[in-house]
Amino acid sequence: MDACAALADSIARLAERGYSNRRFLKELGRIAGVRRGPLWLFDAAGGGRNRLRGRGFRLAVDDDTDGQARHFAGTVAVTVRIGGRLARWLTVTVLRDTPDTADGRLSEEAIEFVRAIRSGELAQADASGWVRRRLCHATT
Repeated sequence: MDACAALADSIARLAERGYSNRRFLKELGRIAGVRRGPLWLFDAAGGGRNRLRGRGFRLAVDDDTDGQARHFAGTVAVTVRIGGRLARWLTVTVLRDTPDTADGRLSEEAIEFVRAIRSGELAQADASGWVRRRLCHATT
């Protein structure tokens, strides 16, 4: 399965719902099995669930597993709640996803995605294209 394309397609469907940017980002976290309510922390700490198994990610952010869609969406779910600075610290210090690794680079992309959506620099309607251009192996 092309999990990156499926992630982008899911983001496009979410964008059509007209959520606030914060709700949009939290809903995106559900792709990783991170609920919206107060139990989100337990879901995130447990690694979420791999609902979009497969590949399709650029080599720079591909760790040779079927869990990169979960990783991206889960990092988005955490970042929207605790902010980019703390999310970055957690990914590097706790998860040991340093910036020179595929997972570290993917975490940075997720943190940047949240920042761009929240600031209004990236519209929800353009978010799936952003994912396809920056994360997916084959762009469309």
